[in-house]
Amino acid sequence: MSVLLEQRHSCLKADDRRLSVTGEVGFEVASAMAEAGSDWLAARPSGSDVVFDLSGVGRVSSAALSVLLEWTRRARLAGVRVERICLSPALDRLTRVAGLDTLLPLGDPRGE
Repeated sequence: MSVLLEQRHSCLKADDRRLSVTGEVGFEVASAMAEAGSDWLAARPSGSDVVFDLSGVGRVSSAALSVLLEWTRRARLAGVRVERICLSPALDRLTRVAGLDTLLPLGDPRGE
């Protein structure tokens, strides 16, 4: 995996079809993370499938949801299909409270 962004207590990595986030996703890193992930998505071939793996995210805020929503929007614009989104338990709870769980292709929290 290649490191796309390492800032404060968070890290964004990517391989051929997966964006993986670990650490804390707060407002101080959200913009840079959204941009780095969006650039990666823009480089994917139209019609390809991707996975967003946020199962390694610890402390969460609505900033993490903003990043996730931006990536799903950018994927749609690039013609890339989001096959699955894997969330940490804390981020899964926040997503359900926000009512976003029915709008996203959520997968197994272990990324399987």
